[in-house]
Amino acid sequence: MFLEQSKYTWEKIDDNLERAVVGYDESLMLTIVRFKKGGVGKLHQHIHSQVAYIASGAFEVQIEDEKKVLKTGDSFFLKTNIKHGVVCLEDGVLIESFSPLREDFL
Repeated sequence: MFLEQSKYTWEKIDDNLERAVVGYDESLMLTIVRFKKGGVGKLHQHIHSQVAYIASGAFEVQIEDEKKVLKTGDSFFLKTNIKHGVVCLEDGVLIESFSPLREDFL
């Protein structure tokens, strides 16, 4: 399957975040999240394994009780049910992969 950027559907989450679900099946999902500076991905947890790649920008990433600033080219991995969240320090984009798919995003 070919996934062309011009055909992505963007969902506005709030004034600082928008998300596109790029592709998925029952076992895997890929999303792109665009953040404006100050945008917050609130602290949460879910049953999905997750990998996030910082395509651009800078983010303060919190995993459990540890915080770290990650920038373009960095990434983070989360096993299931790990508390995590981000604060966008400069406009940026996260590319996120989930297994299994996030039914709540559909």
